Amino acid sequence: MKKSHPVRRAVLAGAATVSGIVLLLSLKPASDPGAASAAGGAAPPAAAEAPQGGRGAGTGTVTGDAADTQYGPVQVRLTVSGGKVTAAEAVQAPKGGQSDQVTADAVPKLNRAAVTAGTADIDAVSGATYTSAGYKQSLQSALDKAAAAGSADETGAGGAGGAAEAGGTGQGTQVLTGDVTQTQYGPVQVRVTVSGGKITNSETLQAPKGGRSDQVTADAVPKLNQAAVTAGTADIDAVSGATYTSAGYKQSLQSALDKAGG
Repeated sequence: MKKSHPVRRAVLAGAATVSGIVLLLSLKPASDPGAASAAGGAAPPAAAEAPQGGRGAGTGTVTGDAADTQYGPVQVRLTVSGGKVTAAEAVQAPKGGQSDQVTADAVPKLNRAAVTAGTADIDAVSGATYTSAGYKQSLQSALDKAAAAGSADETGAGGAGGAAEAGGTGQGTQVLTGDVTQTQYGPVQVRVTVSGGKITNSETLQAPKGGRSDQVTADAVPKLNQAAVTAGTADIDAVSGATYTSAGYKQSLQSALDKAGG
């Protein structure tokens, strides 16, 4: 029996060696990078692949149509951001005599009310009934233009691919009202429709009236409107016999084109 001891020791040593090898093999996968990742190791952060936030709503200004009142025109300009009114100002309001005091008192209140309400449903300022009514009318027209511009932007964003395939520029149609220009015979104000970067229509919202001015306006305004569409700019010739009206028209037309971005 003593002679068998070396054999038994050799067998036991061999078994121990095999066990050690098996144990090492079972531990080796833990050092594999893939296994470490599966076990919760470092992985590329999801934020690196996440898309950025959506397109933010832009900020812009829009001017309402001038509203004539018993004491003079009222016109409102709004700043709109993210679909909300962030600022309001009266670019025109009654002036002269007692109107100066009424305007100075009423307009700031109306401006604040417009921003707070975000609509034209605001209360009239006591003692400034006509100015308040004109303000609300011009404010509503500005809000309508802002809403129309927002819809055009959404439509343009959604259909940009189609417009590009058709060879178009993808530019929407804009209706823009120029600032009122005061002339020796009365105010002149122009509204233009711009589509694809071109003037497709021009109309006069205000022009001198009363007495001989009626005849001059009736003759000159259609010619000026046609010239604006033909030229596509405010660089148009004055109509003979309507120098002041022509100058006021060109100035208001230029301001409308400036709002369209040239």
